[in-house]
Amino acid sequence: MLSLHTNSASLAAQNAISTTQKALSVSQTRLSTGLRINSAQDDAAGLQIATRLKAQTSGIAVAQRNTQNSISLMQTADGALSETTNILSRMKDLATQAADGSSTTTDRTAIQSEYDSLTSELSNIVANTAFGGTKLLNVGTGKFSTAGADANGGVTFQIGASTAESTTVKLGTQLTALDSSFSAAATEYNGSTGAASTGGTEMTGGSAGTFIDSLASAIDAVSTVRSALGAASNSLDHAYNNLSNIATNTIIATGRLEDTDFAAESANSVSNQLLLQAGTTMLKQSNSISSLVISLLQT
Repeated sequence: MLSLHTNSASLAAQNAISTTQKALSVSQTRLSTGLRINSAQDDAAGLQIATRLKAQTSGIAVAQRNTQNSISLMQTADGALSETTNILSRMKDLATQAADGSSTTTDRTAIQSEYDSLTSELSNIVANTAFGGTKLLNVGTGKFSTAGADANGGVTFQIGASTAESTTVKLGTQLTALDSSFSAAATEYNGSTGAASTGGTEMTGGSAGTFIDSLASAIDAVSTVRSALGAASNSLDHAYNNLSNIATNTIIATGRLEDTDFAAESANSVSNQLLLQAGTTMLKQSNSISSLVISLLQT
């Protein structure tokens, strides 16, 4: 039907052009940003899932840093305890030497002087070893001591992106036993303030031999704490590796939802550009149909 008021061909062409322009705009936006989802309108469900995955990935990244910091903290404590083992071994050698009948009073006095110096350093290490300004082994306030423990009775490390993903390292009992063994091996030891005196009589009092076993027990106590720290560090290392795997797969999943498929989107863009050109041409031709009406009215 020929009509001056309604040009159905023109209206259809305009509608097709409008639809093609929208599709072309979407394709160009995706190609320019590299993202398939640029607004909730693009994929409402996909946006919700991707947002949740990105929040998880961000939390995992922080948890990974937490895990590394936690391992560093325990390595600091382990390093300090390693040095206490060296000190105790030397003290045990001194006790063995002082217990021998060939040692004179002068010898034992010199041995006691070194023994006191080692006791002082032993006290200093236990009282003042710190990580980030926080004391770790201090008998009264140390992070791993009973007095310094958190509400869970130990040190709680956040190793995941959710509340449930945490682990607690409890060393209060072992450190209490460690402190007692140090006190038994060196009467002037002070693991709370580090202010050990230098007036001990362990090597000069005629009972140096009794301290040999005490020092051996102290060395065993140190090994017990170090073993617990090593086990906890290994556990955190495994947690870090697991977090890395989760983060990798989560990022990949987010990419599948959000990233633009450039091959497909480039093809869509070219197709829409051709359709837009064709639609514009058809619109131009449809607008000339009304001129046919005029030809019918000519005489």
